Amino acid sequence: MSLTGPYNPDNIFARILRGEVPAVTVWEDDHVLVFMDVFPQSEGHVLVISKTSQARNLLEVEPEVLARLTAAVQRTARAVDRALSPDGISIKQFNGEAGGQTIFHLHFHIIPRWTDRALKGHGDGPMAGPAALRPLADRIAAALDPD
Repeated sequence: MSLTGPYNPDNIFARILRGEVPAVTVWEDDHVLVFMDVFPQSEGHVLVISKTSQARNLLEVEPEVLARLTAAVQRTARAVDRALSPDGISIKQFNGEAGGQTIFHLHFHIIPRWTDRALKGHGDGPMAGPAALRPLADRIAAALDPD
């Protein structure tokens, strides 16, 4: 997929937003959904998406949506830091297939990092189920700053 083209309403994130596919939610509001990545690169890997935009990538997103998303990324990253005490946090966002994007609905990755743990590849590794992800989501949610 290139950087331009039509939005696919059947992408996995659109299906999650419609309730057709389950997700382990960390938090949400009217504009943003934050949930656990089922192919985590690291313990506590979280995704942040817009509930209101059909932007496929950063080049297409509406400025007001981007402002809400980046605020949600910051709020969530702070909670990940408090909940999991990583040595660092990677914030990733991919644009276009050649840029590493695999799901064409704008999204941000928040990936906790530890110096003594290797990072798994993007979209590689085993799928994590709700039993493994729910406790992490609950820990992160409990560490959120109030709105």
